[in-house]
Amino acid sequence: MTQATPTQAAPTQTATLAGGCFWCLEAALLRTPGVLACEPGYCGGQTPKPSYEEVCTGRTGHAEVVQVQFDPAQLSFTQLLALFFAMHDPTSLNRQGHDVGTQYRSAIFYHDETQRQEAQEFLAQVKAQGVYKQPVVTTLEAMHNYCTAETEHHRYFDTHPNQPYCMRVIAPKLQALQAKGKIA
Repeated sequence: MTQATPTQAAPTQTATLAGGCFWCLEAALLRTPGVLACEPGYCGGQTPKPSYEEVCTGRTGHAEVVQVQFDPAQLSFTQLLALFFAMHDPTSLNRQGHDVGTQYRSAIFYHDETQRQEAQEFLAQVKAQGVYKQPVVTTLEAMHNYCTAETEHHRYFDTHPNQPYCMRVIAPKLQALQAKGKIA
C-alpha cells in the first residue's frame, strides 16, 4: 500500500471504494487526515488478477478501486463514506466524467458485516435526505476478487502532476475538496 504519514500506532481498518478513476480517489485520500495508506487496485470481477488493460475493456467485471487503511480514532467509516461521496458523483451509473464503463462504477466493497450495515445505513440516510437530484446508484458489494494495481498506478498524481489527465481532472478535484475543507 502507498503510505501516507502515520499518526500513531493504533488499530486500523480497511475500506475498499470504487468511484471512477482510482488515480483521483487515491490522490484525495492520501491528503485526508486519518488515512494511513492507499492502494489502487481492482475488485468485484470474475477474472483472477486482471491487468489494467483487461479491466479497461469492461469485460472482467472489476471496478477500479482504492483500498484504504485508516485510523478509526481519527476518521470513522461513516466519515470516510461521506468524504467518498464528496469525491465522486454517486448518481452517475458506470461513469465518472469522461471515464465510461462498469469499471468506473460507484461501489462500496464491504469487508465485514459491520461495514455492510454501516454502509447500508449511510446509503439509506443519503437517499432519505434527498441530497442528490438524481437517484444514488452506488452499489454495496461484498469484498471479493481484489488485487492490487500495477506499480505505475500507485501515487499516480504525485508522480505525474503535469500529465494532462492529472492537470485537467485530478488537480481541480483536489482544489475543490481543499477549498471545502474536506482534505488537507
